[in-house]
Amino acid sequence: MKLAVASGKGGTGKTTIATNLAVMLADKGTSVQILDCDVEEPNCHIFLNPEIDSTMPVTVPVPRVAEETCTGCGTCAEVCEFSAIAVIKGTVLLFPELCHGCGACSLFCPEDAIDEIPKNVGTVEKGTANGMGFIHGLLNIGELMSPAVIGGVKEAAADGEMIIIDSPPGTSCPVIEAVRDADFVLLATEPTPFGLNDLELAVGMVRVLGIPFAVAINRCDVGNDGVVQYCKEQAIDVILEIPDDRRIAEAYSRGEMIVHAVPEYRQLFDACWEKIEGLLL
Repeated sequence: MKLAVASGKGGTGKTTIATNLAVMLADKGTSVQILDCDVEEPNCHIFLNPEIDSTMPVTVPVPRVAEETCTGCGTCAEVCEFSAIAVIKGTVLLFPELCHGCGACSLFCPEDAIDEIPKNVGTVEKGTANGMGFIHGLLNIGELMSPAVIGGVKEAAADGEMIIIDSPPGTSCPVIEAVRDADFVLLATEPTPFGLNDLELAVGMVRVLGIPFAVAINRCDVGNDGVVQYCKEQAIDVILEIPDDRRIAEAYSRGEMIVHAVPEYRQLFDACWEKIEGLLL
């Protein structure tokens, strides 16, 4: 089973929820892998302290033009949807940082003057943490192709185990790449106007993708009841509510798991998991 924890915005407790769910399940003897797909700013490792035993580069294909063969016809620029190629006065200009590796330029070049070479955009690291499999991705600074690194993280996961995915925040392409084949998505939010606004966007995303989902409200006893009312109106299950507890903040600041530092919260995460299983029946 693949469970993705996502959020419409950053700072809602997404990583806290993903890591504590994973540790709680691992403590119960479940075979768990946690995948940190927030490749621009991964931080699951801060709390899980994994031992990394393998590192794999992530590459994407980018075009290379044979100048002696190219006639400067401009077909490559016409078919490129991402403005990664321009032709000016018969000269081809390449912008590899914009290339999505679709291969259209080499496919449609009438002179077969374009081939593709690999470009490194990031790294996938794999290891173990707290009795779990651990995988995270690191996007190279200045690169834009985070979906490729997210794909690399997911490809490195073993089949047949419980997989928990810590997704990037937001609702853009990287998030869709992280959650698109999940069996269930848990949307983390907070009871504020900003939290509600971004929750509505996230709900729209998972509904378009057709993935079962529910909501987790972090710091549930602050802010207002707008999120709760929205979920009631939309018939969305709220299956986890975490209070604004100073002990949680202190554990977080020390890089500790809530389920270990404040043991009574283990029941909260255990109940959340049981509700997820119930919704999938």
